[in-house]
Amino acid sequence: MDLARLGHADVRAWRAPLGLAVLLVLVQWSGTFLSAATLRYDRAAIVAGGEWYRLVSGHLYHHDATHLGWNLAGLALVAWLFVREYMPGQWLAILVGSTVAVDVGFLILEPQLTWYVGFSGVLHGLAAAGLVSWWMRYRDAMTLIASAVFALKLGWEHTVGALPFTAETLSIPVVHAAHTYGAVGGAVTAWLLSARRPRPAPSL
Repeated sequence: MDLARLGHADVRAWRAPLGLAVLLVLVQWSGTFLSAATLRYDRAAIVAGGEWYRLVSGHLYHHDATHLGWNLAGLALVAWLFVREYMPGQWLAILVGSTVAVDVGFLILEPQLTWYVGFSGVLHGLAAAGLVSWWMRYRDAMTLIASAVFALKLGWEHTVGALPFTAETLSIPVVHAAHTYGAVGGAVTAWLLSARRPRPAPSL
């Protein structure tokens, strides 16, 4: 397994995930001035009220500090694993693709979902994009193990429910559909970006 690809010695590669983390903290802080009801994804406000900004703000705002902390930890893990896989502009495209996929999934396939907050859906899109790059570039044991863990997590959430160690610390239910929609959006966007790269010979 090629552990050298994890992380990045160049601090410039970390500016994008650090900037995103700061944005999440700032949006959470803004919630002290703007109510959660103003920032969250709210189906009625979007569909009937035309408040389309919620399709973005709902992913950036969190229910509480614990909820935010979990997603910041997840962002740090995804950055450590995959930060070098794409250029900043490509990561931005993946971020947008993941966000759009979650929003479309909610609006079309989850009409019963009245409200939602949190970055976890988009975060799963970023992780899926990183795995797509690994499959395109490495295809080694680490890629296989990481992909299996990711798939098992999504499968567990759909068949059993939220992972116990996260569900016990959160005061709101986990919307696992967001994780799946985000993963699909991130993977599709990453595949479109990565398909142009030359593929190395498989190392397994």
